[in-house]
Amino acid sequence: MTSPNQRFAGRTVAITGAAHGIGAATANRFLAEGARVAVIDREADGFAENLRDAPSDRLLTMAGDCTDAAVLADFHERTLAAFGPIDVLFNNVGQSGRERAAQFHESQEEVWRFVLEVSLFTAMRMSRLVVPGMRERGGRIVNMSSDAALVGDAGLTDYAAAKMGIVGFTRSLARELAPHRVTVNAVAPGAIRTRAHDRLTPAVIDRIKATTPAGFIAEPEDVAGVVAFLASEDARYITGQTLLIDGGRWMT
Repeated sequence: MTSPNQRFAGRTVAITGAAHGIGAATANRFLAEGARVAVIDREADGFAENLRDAPSDRLLTMAGDCTDAAVLADFHERTLAAFGPIDVLFNNVGQSGRERAAQFHESQEEVWRFVLEVSLFTAMRMSRLVVPGMRERGGRIVNMSSDAALVGDAGLTDYAAAKMGIVGFTRSLARELAPHRVTVNAVAPGAIRTRAHDRLTPAVIDRIKATTPAGFIAEPEDVAGVVAFLASEDARYITGQTLLIDGGRWMT
């Protein structure tokens, strides 16, 4: 019987956007539990810092832009060559408009397209690559949404639309794949302490805390633990769900 802390031994996990923050924390969580982990990120310099303790024989890193379909296909092929079929896919990569975000009446279509591309289309493309194999063997797909999809934060209309798109994609794909022993779920974090929060003013941070019932900002590891749960056998009967990790900011 597999030790509880090695429940992913012999499993192959692929994670997009994994050089920093939630992606890196989740990669470390899976590595700690015995998985072989393949990660891709445009900012590959973060791998050396945030995955520095990873066993080299169980980690594959690749630099690349996840919005490029050819790059994702290459990542998929490299993962298969190094570790074999993918058992768990975490579609983590995503981004708001950040400094280009704006109230809708002032927003730009080119920013909408970027946000949809990086937050929704990358998940669809990467899932399309792994689904044929998972239909044969079973597997787990976890998609990254956001509580912004449900709360509807002002100034994030494109991001909220993309992340609600993830919710719909998750539900439909879950129905298609359930007969094949594949679960598909989404996580929807709220305020998580990542590099994006470094650009926020103390006043904004205080406002976030004040509107979060738990009263604090979570760490990337808080999300990593939930992703690992959804990827485990403990969650074999959970599919098509969106699990909020936001300290109670949105309650369903």
